[in-house]
Amino acid sequence: MPDLQYVFGDLTLDLGRRELRRGGAVIGIQPQVFDLLVYLVENRHQVVSKDDLIATVWQGRIVSDSTLTSRINAARKAVGDSGETQTLIRTISRKGVRFVGDVRVQSDAREPGPKSPAPESGKTDSPIPPAPGGHRQERARSRTWGGVFAGSLVAAALTLLFYQFGLPLAGAPKQPNVVEGEAASPTGMIAVAVLPFQNLSADREQEFFSDGITEEITSVLARIPNLHVVARTSAFEFKGSNRNIQEIAQALHATHVIEGSVRKVDDQVRVTAQLVQADNGLELWTDSYDRRVVNIFAIQDEIAQAIAGALRVPLGLQHGETLIANRTDNLNSYEQYLRARAFYRARDIENAIRILEPLVVHDPTFAPGWSLLAQVYAFAEWSGVDFGKAADVAHQAIRLNPRNALAYAALAAVDSAGGRFAESEAGFRKALALDPSEPDVIDMYSLKLGTVGRINEALSIRHKLHELEPFVPAYFVATARFMISAGQSKAALAILEKIPPEAKVSEGLSVALARAYAMEERYAEAANALLAAPPTNSFTRRSVEDAVRLLRSIPGSAGSSRNLPALEGRLNFVYAHVGALDRVLENPERIVQVHGQFDTSLDALWTPDVAPLRQTERFKKFVRASGLYDYWREHGWADVCRPAGADDFVCD
Repeated sequence: MPDLQYVFGDLTLDLGRRELRRGGAVIGIQPQVFDLLVYLVENRHQVVSKDDLIATVWQGRIVSDSTLTSRINAARKAVGDSGETQTLIRTISRKGVRFVGDVRVQSDAREPGPKSPAPESGKTDSPIPPAPGGHRQERARSRTWGGVFAGSLVAAALTLLFYQFGLPLAGAPKQPNVVEGEAASPTGMIAVAVLPFQNLSADREQEFFSDGITEEITSVLARIPNLHVVARTSAFEFKGSNRNIQEIAQALHATHVIEGSVRKVDDQVRVTAQLVQADNGLELWTDSYDRRVVNIFAIQDEIAQAIAGALRVPLGLQHGETLIANRTDNLNSYEQYLRARAFYRARDIENAIRILEPLVVHDPTFAPGWSLLAQVYAFAEWSGVDFGKAADVAHQAIRLNPRNALAYAALAAVDSAGGRFAESEAGFRKALALDPSEPDVIDMYSLKLGTVGRINEALSIRHKLHELEPFVPAYFVATARFMISAGQSKAALAILEKIPPEAKVSEGLSVALARAYAMEERYAEAANALLAAPPTNSFTRRSVEDAVRLLRSIPGSAGSSRNLPALEGRLNFVYAHVGALDRVLENPERIVQVHGQFDTSLDALWTPDVAPLRQTERFKKFVRASGLYDYWREHGWADVCRPAGADDFVCD
């Protein structure tokens, strides 16, 4: 059936091609504005109310008056009308709007033509001046990659795909390339990545604010059902880079990319955002928001609603619900919260705690502050925070927002570290039910599985994690840890060696490298890797030096097992390589007996070289005392252990 065309004056509204043309020239128009214009033209014989527009164009979603007005003004601008003249689109006071132009209807039997080009960014009368060159230069569509660092992460990602998941590897590039294939999510659904918003403020110190707004918009979009948000952290690897949108989206497994800029002057802020379809670079939506900083939550909400509308994804909200909850009226609290998020992203735990602890005291009902503090405390092994305090903070975060997945995950991580494995399992499952695609939740749950010996399941879950977040160094390190435990040390090395030393992954990279080198009997390299470990709360420098001395003694004799120095934390793996297998279990035993807390020293219990230790009565006693046996029976056995009879087990 031929598609209809509405002709008024020298304009043609072509429904088949979804084009607005003046003569033969296509006029750029946003999809939502096009739908609004079509609805007005088709209902030109009556006044269209605000409720009519919301029900039809926005499918009943909550829409602010300012958003509705901006779309009507955009429709007027597209047809050469204005709010002053109203020759085609007229506002009827207290009633609505009506299209009043003379319209001729005709059909078009031709095949649909190409899509219309992207609309130009809107202008603004804001007191904040635009950047030179307009909005297009506020966020250049081409950007430079983060150089060698990002290139190394791409190489690590490709290596991981090949070794762990059997996917083809075309060589690990020294310069950044992306995996061949379509710029789409692995599942085929709409997948959105939010790139870091550019800081256009004169004060470079406001970088935390623009980065924070990026993360906040990402979090808001993640609450929309059926909208798959990917690369919540990996997107920051493209900050200030110069790759085109198609390549970035392909690397991040995204079908659509959101980019923008933030300019903050005193108490005024301008946020510009645009939604780009990755496969063809078409700009589907763009807008600028000029408000006082105190209205930043409204901006985030409007951007999320506009993007959902452009993608035709329902918000899934109940009546009266909003995408953003648990706001604060204290602007200083919010800015401090954004600063803390920047520190947490950089894994600067000390500074994040320094900001967050007084923040929750001064603003005790600000749920995001409590939630972030709970996440930070979940890194207690590195930060030295008391686990009881960490649990209290996580409980408070949950009380303030019972739908906060990260708060449940933080509490579950604390439970796991405390040996409460069943409670931890329940907590992680609750967190995953609330947000199954939250990378930190997936990461923490897989870490828990690896700790209790369910290595293969942990690696399987991390497969999904790397699809969501292909460029997070800390995630690579943890995956390599479990590959070592699974006897894949050569493959782990291929990944670890491509992660640059400056990556913010604490001492984890050094220890993982040392473990992998030792498994390959490359002891000198293992010793050098340990010496490169940065200061940490996990073990002292003296213990590092003791471990290095033992590694360098191989293949000679390190001396009697009982006379060897006590190696702290996860350095216990060294004992297995100097013939002191009986001492590998010391740290886990001490932790259970004295502290009742687990750490990553359990990693050393699951590697192939300690199999004889796992077959001893001493190991069985530890498993029962630690609660692992009860947990395994209820939730799943370690890969190397299995039940034997009604109340016993054996391990390989």
